[in-house]
Amino acid sequence: MKLSLWTRLSSFSKRIAPRSHWKRFALFGLSLAATVTIGACAGMIPTQMATIAPPTLMEVIEKPPTLKSSLNVAIAPICTQGAQIGYQASTSIPQDFKPVTFNAESKQFAEAWKAEFAEAPFPQINVRARLAKVPIMMYHDIVAQKEVFFDVTPEEFEAHLKLIQKNNLTPISFDQLVEHLKTGIPLPAKPIVLTFDDGYLGHYKFVYPLLKKYGYPAAFAIYPAKIDKPRGRPGMTWEQIKEMSADPLVTIASHSVNHPRDLREIKEDAKLAFEMTESKRALEEKLGIPIKYFVYPEGKNDERVQQAAIAAGYQAAWTMSDEANLFAAESENLFNVSRIGQSQIEKVIEAANGGPPVALIKDGLNFSAPVELIKTTVNKVPLIMAAGGKPTTIHADSRYQVGEIMKGTPAIAGVDGGFFSLEALNSNKMIGPVMSSQAGTFVPAPQGTLTKLEGRPLVLISDRTIKYVPFDPLKHNTREGIASELDGVQDAFVAGAWLVKDGQPQSAETFRGLFGFDAERDRAFWGIDQADRPLVGVSGDYVNSVALGEALAKAGLKEAVMLDSGASASLVYKGESMMSYTPRPVPHIVALMPPVQTDSSSCKTAANP
Repeated sequence: MKLSLWTRLSSFSKRIAPRSHWKRFALFGLSLAATVTIGACAGMIPTQMATIAPPTLMEVIEKPPTLKSSLNVAIAPICTQGAQIGYQASTSIPQDFKPVTFNAESKQFAEAWKAEFAEAPFPQINVRARLAKVPIMMYHDIVAQKEVFFDVTPEEFEAHLKLIQKNNLTPISFDQLVEHLKTGIPLPAKPIVLTFDDGYLGHYKFVYPLLKKYGYPAAFAIYPAKIDKPRGRPGMTWEQIKEMSADPLVTIASHSVNHPRDLREIKEDAKLAFEMTESKRALEEKLGIPIKYFVYPEGKNDERVQQAAIAAGYQAAWTMSDEANLFAAESENLFNVSRIGQSQIEKVIEAANGGPPVALIKDGLNFSAPVELIKTTVNKVPLIMAAGGKPTTIHADSRYQVGEIMKGTPAIAGVDGGFFSLEALNSNKMIGPVMSSQAGTFVPAPQGTLTKLEGRPLVLISDRTIKYVPFDPLKHNTREGIASELDGVQDAFVAGAWLVKDGQPQSAETFRGLFGFDAERDRAFWGIDQADRPLVGVSGDYVNSVALGEALAKAGLKEAVMLDSGASASLVYKGESMMSYTPRPVPHIVALMPPVQTDSSSCKTAANP
């Protein structure tokens, strides 16, 4: 399990740390400033929050470096009951869409920021970014009179912009999207990207004036063979494109030289490279700007074509698909970023999400995030999940439906919990020891069952954090033994197996003969996502444990364990069952209670005692 930033940074110095580890501990010298504001605040759009752990007070001598981002960043303390537990950083979109350079309050803070938002290995997408849903809308020609089904009139396009405005979406630039995909930095609450292919005259005549009217950024994919030449429908001139490219609202991307229908069919490597490199060279020469992104003609590409784009010096590349509407972070990598046809805009805007809060709370996880329902499909595995809030367990006096156990409590979501004995229909006997804060009890397991549980995940929950440790039969069957693993532990039970550990899906060997782990069946799970939120969920269809772990890791979980599954698998959200069948009654659930309330106005910090 990934340690909290506070834990990683609390007792270390760069000068004595091994080079491969020093970034993790760089926040040691950050002072307890009450509020640090980074970036221009005027006109900022509220966004999701990231939280940075409160550091120790220490004098900093070295001049801190500057940091750069395509987003505005503002930092403030975060408190519960008047005591500071961390810092929160909000991001917003600069009004001029230009990169922001800001000073870190200390070198240690700068290094901590860089470590937390480090880029994923190129060209991978950062796993934290996979918690967001950013639709990239694809347009072609904008014309006064439609000729083909994918044409859009100026009136229809402005209606789309009004829809974006009405639903409080925030259009973002390619640069902002790519920074998010590389680092996982949160975006505005409801981001969207607008793209236009082929360099039609309608882009200059109709689209560009409307973008300026609404102040929305967009990207235009241009292929030089069409510019200033009679090729099909009227296209833009170099002068028009240069005028647009000088506007911070506009990003120009390469769309090859000649727009071949399928780059995969160009068998000669030199000709394929020409389409990539020459278009980049020509656009940069004519426009006097760097061309960082490529858009595949008709979206067609494979690994060889992607490698050619990488070799040409692009930072990312966009595609399209007629088979599925994928959000940006659901893409395979930075060189196969998916877009969605403009006709689907009404269907995707409700799902737009810039990503959850990123929690770096002192000695804990993020129990202050609102609980949200998440439905997604990863690797063809449908997942239904609820994330956020404060986790707890409930050990009932008999077996009931999950919703019945939740009834009368403030629980927002709940999933069936640990494995239980089938000896009697009304038994609440669990397999393994169980401690429940709601019941206020600790029930040890019979001695004869303990050896079968050795090494399986012992789940520990306190007011501040969650911990998973391998179950030790000689230590963990007493309240004292469990308490020795986590200060303030309030809930504990033994899960079936790790599905995801330290962000990595687990292999078949790690299930150690768990009955039915390789069978296709309904599954239940719970864990921690990359934003440090507790999460409960079920598969939306039959799946084996290994495939489920692979899907959960890709979906953005850094820890996940198997709960009782098969006929017991059950998820309830806000009183409603998420299952298509009536599950088997269970005696134990993991629940998400309302989030811990936070308040920055009453923070007691070094500057505000």
